[in-house]
Parts: sequence; structure tokens; C-alpha cells
Amino acid sequence: MAKATFLEAIRQAQHEELERDESVFMMGEDIRCNVFGTTTDFVEQFGKERILDTPISENGFIGAGAGAAMVGMRPIIDATISSFLYPAMDQICSIIAKSRYIYGGQARLPLVIRSCMFYGNSNAAQHSDRPYAMFMNMPGLKIIAPATAYDMKGLLKAAIRSDDPVLCFEDSTCWMSKSELPDDPDFIIPLGKGDIKREGSDITVVAVAGAVPIALKAAAQLEKEGISLEVVDPRTLVPLDRELILQSVRKTGRAICVDPAHMTCSAASEISAHIAENAFDALKGPVLRVTTPDTHLPFSPPIEKPLYPSVERVVGAARRLMNAQQPVEA
Repeated sequence: MAKATFLEAIRQAQHEELERDESVFMMGEDIRCNVFGTTTDFVEQFGKERILDTPISENGFIGAGAGAAMVGMRPIIDATISSFLYPAMDQICSIIAKSRYIYGGQARLPLVIRSCMFYGNSNAAQHSDRPYAMFMNMPGLKIIAPATAYDMKGLLKAAIRSDDPVLCFEDSTCWMSKSELPDDPDFIIPLGKGDIKREGSDITVVAVAGAVPIALKAAAQLEKEGISLEVVDPRTLVPLDRELILQSVRKTGRAICVDPAHMTCSAASEISAHIAENAFDALKGPVLRVTTPDTHLPFSPPIEKPLYPSVERVVGAARRLMNAQQPVEA
């Protein structure tokens, strides 16, 4: 095992699965020119027949990927940025998500759609979306949102091997983070299994994607004040490891959900509702959400950056929750 970045984990996962299974191929925007370093030397190793550049037509090439999956191939589709999924909503929601159901289980769609959540760097309103919650509302799709290089590699390999369509949301704020990556070509992390990133006793913090390192920093800061946070990383949003979340909340009696996406109908909202419906008797205070407000994201860094979850906002929510006698807002 050697330490490698989040981006290198993506490259390794794809490389290993391309080597393992000849039905695996890649298609998408600018993948041959290796924009983010996740397809280094792929054309030389696997040929242009398996590493396909596409026109800038997301509805077209994602639809082509769906057709390839239906006839036995395993495409990895690189949509580059998550905001670019919107032009392909018809293919994703009407065809990819529903085909197994409408064909009575006779159709399989073993495909992965990768996209980067490219926010926090003045990418403005049309390139800063974190839209995974929209797709959580569409049955038939699995969704992964890793926060570490280790999880990225294991989950992506499991997604490529899955017979169901998987949307892979890659948080750009995690790109330079490093983990020890297993060399075993059969290393995978099963979809639907969350992870306790830090054990604690006072508050459960369920953190999504790039919110995980923020929650861990908040936990380290609050430890000095005698407040113990348990940080739960769902890793997979669909299927969600609901029991792991409930086990933690029943232990701590308090919960904060931290999510880089907008608050309304967010992953944080679904997780909060799940806790309130199934662990209400264990709660010592309200379930709080630390999210991005329901506003489009500006270009201006001084205006943009305070909108996202931060260590300060998580620390503030935890302090208020520990002292809460009345309902409070994050």
C-alpha cells in the first residue's frame, strides 16, 4: 500500500477494472487529453476503441452509454462536471433509472456516470452544483459520494462491477487528500456501507462528501472543550446505511447533518427525517442541519465561501446543541 491522492484513486480504480474486464470502456468529454489526471496513459494501454472522446452533447453520449450497457458492456461515463448532468436528465431519469423496472428485470444497466462537484473556487452559478439530492429522489439509481481516496477507489471499483446504474459524485475539495490505497485488484467497498470516521459520545455528525474533513476538524477543535463528536460518513447515499446512522444517534442522543448541497430536500434533510422518525425517543435535542442556503452561487469569493458548511458553523451548531433547552437553528 502506498499513499495517493483522491484523483490517483480514481485513476487506479478505472485502470484496474479496464484490465480486469474487457467489457469495461470509458467515454466522455476530454478524457483522452487527461484533464484531471484520471486517465493517464489509458489510450496507449487500452486503445482508442475503449477510451472514447465524445462531443459536448451529454444527452447524446450518456444515452449511448445506456444503450451499450443494455447489450452487455460496462461503460464508465465521464460527464466532467456535475452541472453538466442536467442536459442528460431525460436519459438518466427516463431510461437509465427505469429500464430494469419497465422491462420486468430483463434489462441490466451496468454503467457508472462520474461527475465532479466543482464548487468553492469562483466557478459561479452554472458550474458549482452539488445535485446528488435530485437523483436520490429517482428510484433505480445508486449514488456514491466518497470523501477519501481510500473510499473513492473501493467504491468506484464496486460501482463498475455493479449491474445497476451508479452515479459517482466526486467532491473537488477532496482531490488533494491522500490515503493508503490497497494494491489488491479485488479490493472493493460494498455499496451501501457507511463508515465511522471518528468515534465520539456526545453528538453524531453525519457528514456528506466534502463535509467529512470539515466535521473531523470541528471534532478535533471541540475535543479541547470537552465535547465529543462522532463523525459518520455515509459514503453511499443510495442505498443509505440507515442502521449505522441510527446506531450512532442512539448512542449519542444528538445529531447534526452536514451537507455541501442546498438545504431544501437535501441529503441532510432525508437523513434528518430518518433520525427523527426512527430515533426520536433517543434524542436529547433537535436534529440540526448545516448546509448551503437555497441560493445560486456567486462568482465573488468573499460572498461565495461563507455560504458553504465550515468548521466554524459545525462548531457553533454543536455548542448550541449541547446547551439547547429550546429548538435551535444551525
